[in-house]
Amino acid sequence: MSAVKQRVTIIGSGNWGSSIARVCAQNVKKFPDIFEPEVRMWVYEEKIDGRNLTEIINEKHENVKYLPGISLGDNVRAIPDVCQAAKNANILVFVLPHQFVYKVCESLRDVIDKDCRAISLIKGLDYKNNNLLIFSEEIEKILGVNCAALSGANIASEVAEEKFGETTIACKDPKDGEIFVKLFHTDYFDVNVIGDWRGLQVCGALKNVVALGAGISDGLNYGNNTKAAIIRRGLLEMRKFGKTFFGGVHTETFFESCGVADLITTCSGGRNRKVAAAFISSGKTIDEIEKEMLNGQKLQGTTTSQEVYHFLSARNMTQEFPLLTAIYRVIYEKAPPESIALDLRTRLNE
Repeated sequence: MSAVKQRVTIIGSGNWGSSIARVCAQNVKKFPDIFEPEVRMWVYEEKIDGRNLTEIINEKHENVKYLPGISLGDNVRAIPDVCQAAKNANILVFVLPHQFVYKVCESLRDVIDKDCRAISLIKGLDYKNNNLLIFSEEIEKILGVNCAALSGANIASEVAEEKFGETTIACKDPKDGEIFVKLFHTDYFDVNVIGDWRGLQVCGALKNVVALGAGISDGLNYGNNTKAAIIRRGLLEMRKFGKTFFGGVHTETFFESCGVADLITTCSGGRNRKVAAAFISSGKTIDEIEKEMLNGQKLQGTTTSQEVYHFLSARNMTQEFPLLTAIYRVIYEKAPPESIALDLRTRLNE
């Protein structure tokens, strides 16, 4: 472990970014011999009641827009300029919507030190040139640093309220795993480290798509039996997708917190499920419902659903993943919502 004290910067400040900043702020105080006491958090500047959000966070130690009522800690400092926030950082924690990753990383390319390490908390895959890319690997390419990944059954508000849960960290270098355990593990946020960073991120992306299916089922009032079938079939398709298209993916990863546990909690209480359930009876587009319900935050499942469908279509393999395909068609092609269950039944009877 490095003798240089580690400076931590959170790249992102939504509800999950704010929650994880709070965890890090507690742990840097717990290990003063390892970490600098201040946790910097890049905040996309916006006005709240005529004041800058960064000013409010630094005064109240609370993200009043995305995590109201929760103290982040007096050692979290909000900074509106991403380059200033990342300057001299030894650890970058990426927790922002995946559509902003490339622009932010390009701006940081000449700012960060080469001894920096990164970790991605981004739930998604990137679709480019008919391929799906892993975000930790993309961050590594742009910045030239090691990038681990964290994912698990982690509803942000519950982590912020210190309700017990587990998470999974995947990294190539065991030494990175040691320092990330110190940064993220708490009595209420239990960390397990594995080596399968691709499997972890496939789980983190696809579980949001399956959660849309769970929401469609709830919107139709189909009950728990149908939702359980969607979750089970979703887990099978997630595993098949990972092992078919990404080298080095392990079946065991799908039984970690980043796999089945995250799938269950997202299908029970996540925003993708909630918005999809409202979409069914609304007569509106999924984008309109998102704007009405999420206070400026973005769904990850809808974008990933489009990317996965186009990826499979380019390979003539949509029929191999009937649930993922049915979810896309209900959301974007006005297919009957009932096809969620009908397609499952047809597949199971083959």
